[in-house]
Amino acid sequence: MDRSDQPKHTRPGAGRAAHTYAAIDLGTNNCRLLVAKPDGDGFRVTDAFSRIVRLGEGLVATNRLSDLAMERTVEALRVCAGKVRRSGASRVRAVATEACRRAENGDEFVVRAFRESGIQLEIIETLEEAHLALTGCAPLYNAPADDNDSYALLFDIGGGSTQVTWLRLDQPSPGCAHPDFTVLGSVSLPCGVVTLSEKFEAVETADGEVSLDAYKRVCDHVGELLEPFEREYGIAAHVAAGRVQMVGTSGTVTTLTGVLLDLPRYNRARVDGRGLTFDEIIQGRNQLMALDRSGRAAHPCIGPQRADLVVVGCAVLNAICDAWPVGKLRVADRGLREGILHGLMRDADREAALAG
Repeated sequence: MDRSDQPKHTRPGAGRAAHTYAAIDLGTNNCRLLVAKPDGDGFRVTDAFSRIVRLGEGLVATNRLSDLAMERTVEALRVCAGKVRRSGASRVRAVATEACRRAENGDEFVVRAFRESGIQLEIIETLEEAHLALTGCAPLYNAPADDNDSYALLFDIGGGSTQVTWLRLDQPSPGCAHPDFTVLGSVSLPCGVVTLSEKFEAVETADGEVSLDAYKRVCDHVGELLEPFEREYGIAAHVAAGRVQMVGTSGTVTTLTGVLLDLPRYNRARVDGRGLTFDEIIQGRNQLMALDRSGRAAHPCIGPQRADLVVVGCAVLNAICDAWPVGKLRVADRGLREGILHGLMRDADREAALAG
């Protein structure tokens, strides 16, 4: 797919209904695609793709994307390009996050990715990344029950970073099913499951068992990174007053939910939107940590590609729950891609309104 083959923005006056949409999210660990058609105020997914590419492998040590990691990622992007082409998508956006932001050769990789796959990546900043994830997850928040202050936390444990967003929730706008929100603060912490796994190599022993001492060191490290955000916004006081909802979106949270539910294979419909108490999170974490690496690799909701990362992800989740003991959270198997799709559809509607 060369530049001349890139999908065009056709029939600008027809609004969202005239288009098929595609969103690609290239993170430090995963490459994900959603293709969708409009369905009322939302959308219906017609195709999807997800592959662990570990683009950020070795980034902590070298500050560069490795040749092997880039080759794996370009191959995944070629698959995405084929699906986009076959779908006839006319509105496409592909974003890259922490690995490309941090790497010295991130811009070079964007050029190579377009040359070899036809996918034009856009490296987005942390604030936009947080906003897109929030847009995708907004339907999971409950509207405030009354006129009292209501707040929410959204966290996304990625491969190269962890995003935390602090929100005020307001009553829904007319015709909207979920609450309006105002972003009060957002932070991108330099700790993701790939980068922390490389920084704290001793989380696993030589036998593949979990080292509880090393696990605690990861928890303490992430907790220290969370402290400035807590001091700035005083979130814990609102948590203590019972005014905070929490939503978590990441492979860590969805994987942990699959383990807790003892699913024979991962099932998004069983996971997305599910409420978990912190006691259930601890139970699932303990089940996971009781497995050695081979046991985690054999679990149908983990697999060999996540076996060495999911424990570190649990440590990040542990630190977040300790910092802000809300007591329960909603699990989101959604995020950036859904936010991109909503944005593309809003753009189509805006163009139609201007053309009309």
